[in-house]
Amino acid sequence: MRIAVILDPLYSLKPYKDTSLAIMREAAGRGHLLFVALQSDLFLRQEQVRLRVQPFEFNEGASWYQLGDVVEQSPKDFDAVLMRKDPPFDNEFLYSTYLLDLAVQQGARVLNNPASVRDWNEKLSVANFPQFAPELLVTRDNALIRQFLRAHDDIVVKPLDGMGGSSIFRLTQLDPNISVILETITDYGKRTVMSQRYLPQIKQGDKRIIVINGEPLPYALARIPMAGETRGNLAAGGTGITRSLTERDFEIASTVGKVLKEKGLFLVGLDVIGEHLTEINVTSPTGMVEIAAQTPCNPASVFMDALEVL
Repeated sequence: MRIAVILDPLYSLKPYKDTSLAIMREAAGRGHLLFVALQSDLFLRQEQVRLRVQPFEFNEGASWYQLGDVVEQSPKDFDAVLMRKDPPFDNEFLYSTYLLDLAVQQGARVLNNPASVRDWNEKLSVANFPQFAPELLVTRDNALIRQFLRAHDDIVVKPLDGMGGSSIFRLTQLDPNISVILETITDYGKRTVMSQRYLPQIKQGDKRIIVINGEPLPYALARIPMAGETRGNLAAGGTGITRSLTERDFEIASTVGKVLKEKGLFLVGLDVIGEHLTEINVTSPTGMVEIAAQTPCNPASVFMDALEVL
């Protein structure tokens, strides 16, 4: 197979833990040809979507990769184009989904499906599964958030386009900084945010469940907040510990996974706290390396098995 991967700059990636690189190592080990590109390498010339790529190979030692010359090709010339650019989902990311959408119409296989990536906001999409979601409110009206806080006493507020636990606040009715926090996160009522009831089970971990082509892996990565923290995200200092899926985890992941597969969302990371689904990560979900290191399961191998028969 010829596989093109749209990534963040290679120098910014951590080879020892990056999920995209884990997938690429598995693909290379199977003899597939790899090509890499930046988001800016995707463009439209007249009606044709084009992609500037470089052949990619892994090296041993400090210089861990080798690149070939830049070539311009059509996305449909590859067996798969993997969009693995990290959030935030800003206007540039939005424009990329439009271009990739056109590429799909021109015969390219793009994973995840760009139209679904655009439609399934990672925070808002939990509303499609109210049976699993905690109590929530989406608004930019601070008065409504205060009302929600009074109803639940203890809540979390977060931006709709954040990642890695950035700009997430826990609020209680006794917090002396309620006004300034709400003014900041909503930009004085100009930015829509999500509020969710605080789930104390976060102390046992924010579980990342990886779903590949509709099927959940048997293990989750529970991200345990460090002392004094509310957020379990690894980027916020959390510790990742793998756990077997509970019956509830499997119920959530298998139910959601069936819908995601229909939408062309091939690789997804579900965030589950206790009994509740809190986020559906469709842009560039991570956690594969940690699961592979702590369990008999190799998520990158499962990914490639599924991709090869797609």
